[in-house]
Amino acid sequence: MKGDGYFDSPWPAEDGGAARSQAPCSGTGLALKPGEKLACITRNTMLSTMTVLGHPGDVFLLTHSALRSHLGMPTTSCVERIDPLTLRIMASSPRLPGGPMWPGGMAVHRNGDLYVVYGRFAHRLNSDCDLLASLKLPVNEAYNSFVVLDNGLIVTKNLSESTPARLSVIDPESMALKSVDTECPEPSIARLSALGNTVYVVGVRSIFRYHWNDALRRLVQDTDWRFAYLGASGNSFGWDVVLDGENAWFMDNGKHRYLYTMRGAGVRRSANRLIRVSLTDSTDHFAVNVSGLVGGCITNPPVFDVQRQIVVGYDSANAVLQAWRFDRATSALEPLWTKSDFGAASHMILYPDTGELVVNDYRRFGEEVVVLQIETGVELGRVRTGGMTQGVVFPSVGWARDFYWSSMGRVARIFVQ
Repeated sequence: MKGDGYFDSPWPAEDGGAARSQAPCSGTGLALKPGEKLACITRNTMLSTMTVLGHPGDVFLLTHSALRSHLGMPTTSCVERIDPLTLRIMASSPRLPGGPMWPGGMAVHRNGDLYVVYGRFAHRLNSDCDLLASLKLPVNEAYNSFVVLDNGLIVTKNLSESTPARLSVIDPESMALKSVDTECPEPSIARLSALGNTVYVVGVRSIFRYHWNDALRRLVQDTDWRFAYLGASGNSFGWDVVLDGENAWFMDNGKHRYLYTMRGAGVRRSANRLIRVSLTDSTDHFAVNVSGLVGGCITNPPVFDVQRQIVVGYDSANAVLQAWRFDRATSALEPLWTKSDFGAASHMILYPDTGELVVNDYRRFGEEVVVLQIETGVELGRVRTGGMTQGVVFPSVGWARDFYWSSMGRVARIFVQ
């Protein structure tokens, strides 16, 4: 469910599209067979955030600077078109103005151009990475990426923990604001998600949504759909939400002390939870502990396999990965398998046709990327990427039996050998 606003490629945006299914829009899985192994080539980068795919063979990498932010100076981002096999830079944008630092976002719009939101700027580029236009966004804070609606409009939001978040709508052709900003009822840390022309916002206390109204030329809040997920739990805010067409899935206890690993980075003494909210009735919801261990936390979304009705969540601070089967008739979760001492923290890749799930496993001396069978948890392949930090950003599928893994100062191509 990438959305009609995106380019027709296997992976035109972070998480594969605005619903954050983390599944390719086309193509097939790795189909790892006995005797086959995963291999890896890597290259050092600035801070890598994500790769997305455009026309066949096109792979784009988004990076950004960081050191300047520690000196109180504005930061920049950069887009590279890289060789799909060697990762060599084929074309590069100029340094793109950004300002406040936070990993931004990039997508290939249905018009074929690339759009980037990083810091307080939005940029439009062509497939040769030439800068076409830029827009300075209203709030002097970092904006944490964007979604493209089915009507083609771009919606972005400032990252805010203490003041109400503001939604900005951008016309992709003119690169001007389409309407006045919409002020949310509370702050929001998580990235936006969308289905059709409806935007979902995980605030720091509740989840709510807005519909684009053509007649009014603005986003209008759905006052009948909102769920205060924190309640009296004592947990901290939730992160990005996955929309499966029937339910919204996300996890809380998102506040953490990440530096180079999420292990032991929990702030609250409580356990982090997996939360489900029906898209048709927000009073239909539940929350379950992921590991049940104190100090649990995450910084990313779960995965939901629509075909198999399996949801996978994790507690990054306590290094636990957990899968459940979801019963649509009773809305009950049945535990399927658990992996302990498993350092999952990044966004993932789900191959629906083969049931393969790509996750990271951060161990003492670096990061490994693992392919699991989602129904059983059986490990099908594993490779060390060479990265010393635990990845918490965005992978993407590739053009063959391969995928790309971003983990801060490194980008890797992982392939079946």
